[in-house]
Amino acid sequence: MFKFHQVKHIFDTLDKMRCLRKRSTVSFLGVLVIFLLFMNLYIEDSYVMEGDKLLVRETSTHQLNPERYVHTFKDLSNFSGAINVTYRFLAVMPLQRKRFLTIGLSSVRRKKGNYLLETIKSIFEQSSYEELKEISVVVHLADFNSSWREVMLQDITQKFAHHIIAGRLMVIHAPEEYYPILSGLKRNYNDPEDRVRFRSKQNVDYAFLLNFCANISDYYVMLEDDVRCSKNFFTAIKKVITSLVGTYWVTLEFSKLGYIGKLYHSHDLPRLAHFLLMFYQEMPCDWLLTHFRGLLAQKNVIRFKPSLFQHMGYYSSYKGTENKLKDDDFEEEPFDIPDNPPASLYTNMSVFENYDASKAYSSVDEYFWGKSPSTGDVFVIIFENPIVIKRIKVNTGTEDRQNDILHHGALDVGGDIRYFKQNRQCVTYIRLGEFKNGNFEVSDVNQKIPFDIHCMRIYVTKTQKEWLIIRSISIWTS
Repeated sequence: MFKFHQVKHIFDTLDKMRCLRKRSTVSFLGVLVIFLLFMNLYIEDSYVMEGDKLLVRETSTHQLNPERYVHTFKDLSNFSGAINVTYRFLAVMPLQRKRFLTIGLSSVRRKKGNYLLETIKSIFEQSSYEELKEISVVVHLADFNSSWREVMLQDITQKFAHHIIAGRLMVIHAPEEYYPILSGLKRNYNDPEDRVRFRSKQNVDYAFLLNFCANISDYYVMLEDDVRCSKNFFTAIKKVITSLVGTYWVTLEFSKLGYIGKLYHSHDLPRLAHFLLMFYQEMPCDWLLTHFRGLLAQKNVIRFKPSLFQHMGYYSSYKGTENKLKDDDFEEEPFDIPDNPPASLYTNMSVFENYDASKAYSSVDEYFWGKSPSTGDVFVIIFENPIVIKRIKVNTGTEDRQNDILHHGALDVGGDIRYFKQNRQCVTYIRLGEFKNGNFEVSDVNQKIPFDIHCMRIYVTKTQKEWLIIRSISIWTS
């Protein structure tokens, strides 16, 4: 087992790989559209030193032990160097500006079925014109078979020409010469040799894709090439990101399947790419993604419902075997995702374990859980800035704890905020209504309340012996 300083040396070595020379050849075809769609740019960013290649390969032959290397990988925050790869730009237009979100897909030839075109189609069809302005889609045709790549490229350019010209869709390929050894790999978990080769190459496919996407946008979401998207998934993702401003996170999950719908900060992509490349033969990609999240100090999964992406393939890209996995939390047209603007939360109820107040306000599948509330107890939300609210919805209790609801309570809003010993509080409230069967919902709040709202509170009107679960608090602004 190699030591800490050896892992550090590997990252230092990789960080020193830089561009040595650039070269591009462009064929002029006479017709502008054909030129844009079928240009094959061979841009040589650099050459990989044979010693460095060997070093990466040797590193990957050792057992991954997260506990042993936890301090080393936490230091990945200091590492941002790109992996040097000479990408073949199959269909790429220069970006005029940085986008908000990049959607990355890696695809290889399947023995049965092909879902890539339907996946790309779903991404664009389920996005509005305004959303498309903030999206970039990068497709890595990762198969080494050039004939298959040419056929797929022709299909993509024919069906999505306007998206390529607009810079919303890019198609790339990382040549085989840049891949590490894919034979004689360790057979961890007693997997067959061909299975180990398949998943090991897949890790490298994604590493090269992540590496390419590092500077295209602020955020990156990983998809597979056989996925269906929900309507306006981009807006839902953006709302979640906005609601988490000031919160530390590494990975946000918008599907519970594999590595579908995993969202990252783009500044983390170089580190993740190196991580996948270093341990490419150790385990499947989704397992490595879990290790990466933990090593960068996000202990718990942060997953949102409803899921925004659904696996639609019937045949796996590995040997064409059947793969009927479905995400039962997926909704084609999900309910209107709440805005939940930034706020601080407070309660004087006795909180059970770590089921704190903030968990009722996020889109994560968690909740607030307090011990038996008494008359006059409150759950208060103080917004960072005054807001105009259209709709409010609060749900208490869960399916398995249906009696842990708010049996007697009301919801109030306040606009007159004062400062008390560095704390902000509303001194007056207006009552919007009472809870019924543990739930509260009201629309057209902006027509009922004549002022911008600074605070919102749940007020217990009668003591109850049952504990209280506040499952979700949803707020829509105008």
